[in-house]
Amino acid sequence: MQPDFSPLDSFLDEAGVDGFFIDAAGDDSDQLYLSGFDAPDPFHTLYDGEVHLLVSSLEYGRATRESNAATVDRHSDYDMRSLVDEHGRVEGTRRLLAAFLEKRGVESVAVPARFPLATADGLREHGIEVRTPESSPIGRGGTNPVQAIRATKTDEEIDHVATAQAANESAMAAAEDLIRAATVEDGTLRYEGEPLTSERVTEEIEVTLLRHGCALDETIVACGADAADPHDRGSGPLAAGEPIIVDIFPRDKATKYHADMTRTFCKGEPSETIREWYDLTAEAKDAALDVVEPGVTGAEVHDAVCDVYEDAGEPTLRSDETTETGFIHNTGHGVGLDVHEQPLVGPGGEELEPGHVITIEPGLYDPSVGGIRIEDIVVVTEDGYRNFTEYPENLVAD
Repeated sequence: MQPDFSPLDSFLDEAGVDGFFIDAAGDDSDQLYLSGFDAPDPFHTLYDGEVHLLVSSLEYGRATRESNAATVDRHSDYDMRSLVDEHGRVEGTRRLLAAFLEKRGVESVAVPARFPLATADGLREHGIEVRTPESSPIGRGGTNPVQAIRATKTDEEIDHVATAQAANESAMAAAEDLIRAATVEDGTLRYEGEPLTSERVTEEIEVTLLRHGCALDETIVACGADAADPHDRGSGPLAAGEPIIVDIFPRDKATKYHADMTRTFCKGEPSETIREWYDLTAEAKDAALDVVEPGVTGAEVHDAVCDVYEDAGEPTLRSDETTETGFIHNTGHGVGLDVHEQPLVGPGGEELEPGHVITIEPGLYDPSVGGIRIEDIVVVTEDGYRNFTEYPENLVAD
């Protein structure tokens, strides 16, 4: 994939700097996107209208084959060993980076907001101006401009997300099948003679994802009061008659792109409140999707969810910014190389554009009831949206 970096050219012109510089390993999504190269150790990428890499000799061969770079330099091209012998590793590395930039006539760079301070200080000591992104249309008021570019997905990237979501749906089916197959004894779910735990369901999710070429660092299988905390991963035995939130956000191992989906299940008879909350959350999700189209802001989509909840008498952070129950998070977020990235679907969210991949995930939470969340992942199109999510919404898993 060859991204369109022309917006980054405009940013550099507006910011009045010679290049954009990244010091990070390939697990940093901006580094991966800009360089097209994935390495486990930090390396350096300069964009000055073209992509230039500085890597160790260990990574040189692979970088020349796999990266998007116009040029790939090795540390040895700048006699790093002598620089380190003479000046020590810290100062030697600083001189190496300064020489790499000076070779291309770069006297000033913009860097991500989380750029290593030691690297920035070292470059400044050697006469290189280092600035975090300034306010500009592509920088979005100081945001890393590469993140802003990444927010609008190409057709290839959209296909990558769709592939990850297909795997996600297989994993969700495996989780629901396990809950559905469980028996209930003394209010606790049991499977094959043992209590069915969050950890056991998570294991089934992880194994299924691996079989579909995906992996994840963690997931959410949270029951009862645990589910009342939107980011509680869940632990221990699952209970009958209580909501079980299953939130899966895998990453495709080949493409590095994520998907994201949440469903809420209940084994046994849910309470009247749980049923009401579930139906209300489904209504809120539909209301948000009805709003999604180019030109609508993420804030407006969020307001559609708040309207549904508030009209039903449920608290939201919009109606009460101190509430600890009710709808207590944003409606959604962008998804791509990171599972949480631009654009924001919440207060302050800017206009949606074709190619934005976003989640819509309303929910209600109260420790006395548990939690309910339903989440789809969609891509904004020229005339609305396309929903990647085909998984059904069934509360009762019997």
